[in-house]
Amino acid sequence: MIKKITFLFFVFPFLMVAQDDLLNEIDTISDVNESEVAAFKSLKIVNLESTKLAAKGDMYFVVAHRFGYLDKGFEDFFGLDEANTRLQFVYGLTNGVTIHASRSGFQKTYEFATKYRIFGQKKQGFPFEIVGFNSLAINTELEKTTLPKLEFSDRLAYVNQILISRKFNDNLSLEIAPTHFHQNYVANNSQDNSQFAVGLGGRYKFTKRWSFNLDYAAHLNRASNSTFKNPLSIGFDLETGGHVFQMHFTNSQAMHESGYLGNTSGSWNDGKIAFGFNLIRVF
Repeated sequence: MIKKITFLFFVFPFLMVAQDDLLNEIDTISDVNESEVAAFKSLKIVNLESTKLAAKGDMYFVVAHRFGYLDKGFEDFFGLDEANTRLQFVYGLTNGVTIHASRSGFQKTYEFATKYRIFGQKKQGFPFEIVGFNSLAINTELEKTTLPKLEFSDRLAYVNQILISRKFNDNLSLEIAPTHFHQNYVANNSQDNSQFAVGLGGRYKFTKRWSFNLDYAAHLNRASNSTFKNPLSIGFDLETGGHVFQMHFTNSQAMHESGYLGNTSGSWNDGKIAFGFNLIRVF
Protein backbone atom coordinates (compact mmCIF):
# COMPACT_ATOMS: atom_id res chain seq x y z
CA MET A 1 0.00 0.00 0.00
CA ILE A 2 2.80 2.42 0.91
CA LYS A 3 4.43 1.89 -2.48
CA LYS A 4 1.16 2.69 -4.25
CA ILE A 5 0.58 5.89 -2.31
CA THR A 6 4.20 6.95 -2.81
CA PHE A 7 3.70 6.51 -6.56
CA LEU A 8 0.61 8.74 -6.42
CA PHE A 9 2.63 11.46 -4.76
CA PHE A 10 5.13 11.37 -7.59
CA VAL A 11 2.39 11.71 -10.20
CA PHE A 12 -0.25 13.94 -8.59
CA PRO A 13 1.69 17.23 -8.38
CA PHE A 14 2.16 17.27 -12.17
CA LEU A 15 -1.62 17.75 -12.40
CA MET A 16 -1.52 20.94 -10.34
CA VAL A 17 -0.90 24.40 -11.75
CA ALA A 18 1.24 26.69 -9.61
CA GLN A 19 1.06 30.47 -9.46
CA ASP A 20 3.90 32.95 -8.76
CA ASP A 21 6.43 31.19 -6.56
CA LEU A 22 7.54 32.25 -3.11
CA LEU A 23 11.08 31.01 -3.23
CA ASN A 24 12.52 34.41 -2.38
CA GLU A 25 10.44 34.43 0.82
CA ILE A 26 10.54 30.82 1.99
CA ASP A 27 14.22 30.29 1.13
CA THR A 28 15.22 33.13 3.42
CA ILE A 29 18.20 31.99 5.47
CA SER A 30 17.84 33.25 9.03
CA ASP A 31 21.54 34.11 9.35
CA VAL A 32 23.65 36.95 8.04
CA ASN A 33 26.44 34.53 7.18
CA GLU A 34 26.11 33.79 3.47
CA SER A 35 27.98 30.51 3.90
CA GLU A 36 25.01 29.01 5.80
CA VAL A 37 23.10 26.22 4.04
CA ALA A 38 19.29 25.98 4.43
CA ALA A 39 18.24 22.31 4.37
CA PHE A 40 14.45 22.84 4.36
CA LYS A 41 11.98 25.40 3.03
CA SER A 42 9.20 24.67 5.51
CA LEU A 43 9.14 24.81 9.30
CA LYS A 44 7.86 21.22 9.38
CA ILE A 45 8.67 18.26 7.14
CA VAL A 46 5.19 16.81 7.69
CA ASN A 47 4.69 16.17 11.41
CA LEU A 48 8.34 16.44 12.36
CA GLU A 49 9.83 19.88 12.95
CA SER A 50 12.51 20.75 10.39
CA THR A 51 15.71 22.67 11.11
CA LYS A 52 14.35 25.77 9.36
CA LEU A 53 13.88 28.81 11.59
CA ALA A 54 11.95 31.99 10.90
CA ALA A 55 14.16 34.95 10.07
CA LYS A 56 14.30 37.78 12.59
CA GLY A 57 11.03 39.72 12.58
CA ASP A 58 9.20 37.29 10.28
CA MET A 59 5.73 36.16 11.34
CA TYR A 60 4.25 32.92 10.00
CA PHE A 61 0.57 32.07 10.21
CA VAL A 62 -0.10 28.36 9.69
CA VAL A 63 -3.54 26.84 9.20
CA ALA A 64 -3.25 23.05 9.45
CA HIS A 65 -6.27 20.90 8.62
CA ARG A 66 -6.42 17.14 9.04
CA PHE A 67 -9.38 14.96 8.13
CA GLY A 68 -10.51 11.70 9.69
CA TYR A 69 -9.27 8.29 8.56
CA LEU A 70 -10.17 7.11 5.07
CA ASP A 71 -11.11 3.55 6.07
CA LYS A 72 -14.84 4.21 6.62
CA GLY A 73 -15.35 5.35 3.04
CA PHE A 74 -18.63 7.14 2.31
CA GLU A 75 -19.90 6.62 5.87
CA ASP A 76 -18.07 9.77 6.94
CA PHE A 77 -17.20 10.88 3.39
CA PHE A 78 -13.64 9.57 3.60
CA GLY A 79 -12.91 11.41 6.83
CA LEU A 80 -14.25 14.83 5.86
CA ASP A 81 -16.87 14.68 8.63
CA GLU A 82 -14.21 14.24 11.32
CA ALA A 83 -11.73 16.99 10.53
CA ASN A 84 -9.70 18.89 13.10
CA THR A 85 -7.75 22.12 12.72
CA ARG A 86 -4.60 23.64 14.17
CA LEU A 87 -3.94 27.40 14.12
CA GLN A 88 -0.34 28.41 14.71
CA PHE A 89 1.65 31.64 14.93
CA VAL A 90 5.43 31.47 14.51
CA TYR A 91 7.74 34.44 15.09
CA GLY A 92 11.45 34.94 14.57
CA LEU A 93 12.81 36.58 17.74
CA THR A 94 16.29 36.60 16.26
CA ASN A 95 17.93 34.95 13.28
CA GLY A 96 18.68 31.97 15.52
CA VAL A 97 15.63 31.78 17.79
CA THR A 98 12.00 31.09 16.81
CA ILE A 99 8.95 30.90 19.08
CA HIS A 100 5.45 29.62 18.36
CA ALA A 101 2.01 29.27 19.88
CA SER A 102 -0.82 27.10 18.58
CA ARG A 103 -4.25 25.69 19.31
CA SER A 104 -5.26 22.24 18.01
CA GLY A 105 -8.65 20.55 17.83
CA PHE A 106 -7.00 17.26 18.85
CA GLN A 107 -7.47 17.05 22.64
CA LYS A 108 -8.24 20.80 22.51
CA THR A 109 -4.52 21.38 22.92
CA TYR A 110 -2.59 24.61 23.38
CA GLU A 111 1.11 24.38 22.61
CA PHE A 112 3.98 26.81 23.19
CA ALA A 113 7.43 26.12 21.79
CA THR A 114 10.84 27.50 20.99
CA LYS A 115 13.33 26.41 18.32
CA TYR A 116 16.93 27.60 18.27
CA ARG A 117 20.03 27.04 16.18
CA ILE A 118 22.99 25.39 17.89
CA PHE A 119 25.21 24.91 14.82
CA GLY A 120 24.64 25.79 11.18
CA GLN A 121 25.68 23.77 8.15
CA LYS A 122 28.37 25.60 6.22
CA LYS A 123 29.22 25.39 2.54
CA GLN A 124 32.81 25.06 3.64
CA GLY A 125 33.09 23.65 7.15
CA PHE A 126 30.57 22.13 9.56
CA PRO A 127 28.52 19.49 7.67
CA PHE A 128 25.27 19.53 9.69
CA GLU A 129 22.56 21.87 10.89
CA ILE A 130 21.81 21.25 14.59
CA VAL A 131 18.73 22.86 16.12
CA GLY A 132 17.11 22.46 19.53
CA PHE A 133 13.33 22.27 19.99
CA ASN A 134 11.34 22.41 23.23
CA SER A 135 7.58 22.52 23.64
CA LEU A 136 4.90 22.59 26.31
CA ALA A 137 1.42 21.27 25.48
CA ILE A 138 -1.74 21.73 27.55
CA ASN A 139 -4.50 19.16 27.05
CA THR A 140 -7.75 20.99 27.92
CA GLU A 141 -9.96 18.07 26.88
CA LEU A 142 -9.44 16.13 30.13
CA GLU A 143 -12.46 16.46 32.43
CA LYS A 144 -12.85 16.10 36.19
CA THR A 145 -16.13 14.29 35.62
CA THR A 146 -14.17 11.29 34.33
CA LEU A 147 -10.94 11.98 36.28
CA PRO A 148 -12.03 13.24 39.72
CA LYS A 149 -8.43 13.66 40.93
CA LEU A 150 -7.41 15.65 37.88
CA GLU A 151 -5.00 18.52 38.53
CA PHE A 152 -3.74 21.17 36.12
CA SER A 153 -0.31 19.55 36.00
CA ASP A 154 -1.92 16.38 34.60
CA ARG A 155 -2.79 18.32 31.46
CA LEU A 156 0.84 19.09 30.64
CA ALA A 157 3.21 17.35 28.23
CA TYR A 158 6.79 18.32 27.39
CA VAL A 159 8.92 17.61 24.32
CA ASN A 160 12.70 18.00 23.96
CA GLN A 161 14.33 17.34 20.59
CA ILE A 162 17.66 17.74 18.90
CA LEU A 163 17.10 18.18 15.15
CA ILE A 164 20.11 17.22 13.04
CA SER A 165 19.89 17.78 9.28
CA ARG A 166 22.13 17.79 6.28
CA LYS A 167 21.52 19.22 2.84
CA PHE A 168 23.38 16.84 0.53
CA ASN A 169 22.71 18.75 -2.67
CA ASP A 170 20.17 21.16 -4.17
CA ASN A 171 17.50 18.45 -4.12
CA LEU A 172 18.04 16.18 -1.13
CA SER A 173 17.91 17.00 2.59
CA LEU A 174 17.65 14.48 5.44
CA GLU A 175 17.07 14.84 9.18
CA ILE A 176 17.29 12.75 12.35
CA ALA A 177 15.70 13.86 15.62
CA PRO A 178 16.52 12.15 18.95
CA THR A 179 13.51 12.92 21.16
CA HIS A 180 12.46 12.83 24.80
CA PHE A 181 8.88 13.60 25.74
CA HIS A 182 7.02 13.44 29.02
CA GLN A 183 3.26 13.18 29.45
CA ASN A 184 2.11 13.89 33.01
CA TYR A 185 -1.05 11.87 32.36
CA VAL A 186 -1.15 8.61 30.42
CA ALA A 187 -4.32 6.51 30.28
CA ASN A 188 -2.33 3.27 30.13
CA ASN A 189 -0.86 2.46 33.57
CA SER A 190 1.81 0.31 31.91
CA GLN A 191 3.18 3.25 29.94
CA ASP A 192 6.06 5.27 31.38
CA ASN A 193 5.34 8.97 31.57
CA SER A 194 8.81 9.71 30.21
CA GLN A 195 9.13 8.37 26.69
CA PHE A 196 11.79 8.31 23.99
CA ALA A 197 11.67 8.32 20.21
CA VAL A 198 13.83 8.87 17.15
CA GLY A 199 12.38 10.93 14.34
CA LEU A 200 13.54 10.49 10.74
CA GLY A 201 12.60 12.73 7.85
CA GLY A 202 13.59 13.98 4.46
CA ARG A 203 12.75 16.20 1.53
CA TYR A 204 13.46 15.67 -2.15
CA LYS A 205 13.01 18.67 -4.42
CA PHE A 206 11.74 17.78 -7.90
CA THR A 207 11.18 21.20 -9.41
CA LYS A 208 11.57 24.81 -8.38
CA ARG A 209 8.03 24.77 -6.98
CA TRP A 210 7.48 21.46 -5.20
CA SER A 211 9.11 18.70 -3.20
CA PHE A 212 8.33 15.22 -1.90
CA ASN A 213 8.46 14.85 1.90
CA LEU A 214 8.48 11.91 4.30
CA ASP A 215 8.85 11.56 8.07
CA TYR A 216 8.58 8.79 10.65
CA ALA A 217 9.05 8.51 14.42
CA ALA A 218 10.11 5.26 16.10
CA HIS A 219 8.90 5.05 19.71
CA LEU A 220 11.58 3.40 21.85
CA ASN A 221 9.80 2.49 25.10
CA ARG A 222 6.12 2.08 24.27
CA ALA A 223 4.24 -0.26 26.62
CA SER A 224 3.78 -3.75 25.18
CA ASN A 225 -0.01 -3.53 25.58
CA SER A 226 -0.31 -0.08 24.01
CA THR A 227 -2.67 0.40 21.07
CA PHE A 228 -0.75 3.41 19.74
CA LYS A 229 1.42 3.26 16.61
CA ASN A 230 4.49 4.95 15.19
CA PRO A 231 3.54 7.94 13.03
CA LEU A 232 4.39 7.70 9.32
CA SER A 233 3.62 10.56 6.95
CA ILE A 234 4.24 11.25 3.26
CA GLY A 235 3.36 14.35 1.29
CA PHE A 236 4.60 17.22 -0.80
CA ASP A 237 5.09 20.97 -0.59
CA LEU A 238 3.81 23.25 -3.32
CA GLU A 239 4.82 26.91 -3.47
CA THR A 240 2.20 29.18 -5.05
CA GLY A 241 1.61 32.92 -5.24
CA GLY A 242 1.39 34.30 -1.72
CA HIS A 243 1.21 30.94 0.09
CA VAL A 244 2.92 27.62 0.70
CA PHE A 245 0.77 24.48 0.61
CA GLN A 246 1.78 21.25 2.32
CA MET A 247 -0.35 18.23 1.44
CA HIS A 248 0.09 14.81 2.99
CA PHE A 249 -1.23 11.44 4.10
CA THR A 250 -0.54 10.28 7.65
CA ASN A 251 -1.75 7.81 10.27
CA SER A 252 -1.68 10.53 12.94
CA GLN A 253 -4.64 12.73 13.85
CA ALA A 254 -2.57 14.90 16.19
CA MET A 255 -0.44 17.71 14.77
CA HIS A 256 1.38 18.89 17.91
CA GLU A 257 4.55 17.08 18.97
CA SER A 258 3.55 15.11 22.07
CA GLY A 259 0.27 14.20 20.36
CA TYR A 260 1.66 12.55 17.24
CA LEU A 261 4.62 11.02 19.11
CA GLY A 262 2.57 9.39 21.87
CA ASN A 263 -1.04 9.19 20.67
CA THR A 264 -1.08 8.08 17.05
CA SER A 265 -3.87 5.52 16.73
CA GLY A 266 -4.02 4.90 12.99
CA SER A 267 -2.41 2.04 11.08
CA TRP A 268 -1.38 2.18 7.44
CA ASN A 269 -1.97 -1.57 7.13
CA ASP A 270 -5.59 -1.15 8.25
CA GLY A 271 -6.29 1.79 5.98
CA LYS A 272 -6.46 4.23 8.91
CA ILE A 273 -4.81 7.01 6.95
CA ALA A 274 -5.84 10.66 7.08
CA PHE A 275 -5.43 13.31 4.41
CA GLY A 276 -4.29 16.71 5.60
CA PHE A 277 -2.91 20.00 4.43
CA ASN A 278 -1.11 23.03 5.85
CA LEU A 279 -1.46 26.55 4.49
CA ILE A 280 1.48 28.77 5.41
CA ARG A 281 1.65 32.54 5.04
CA VAL A 282 4.75 34.64 5.80
CA PHE A 283 4.39 38.25 6.92
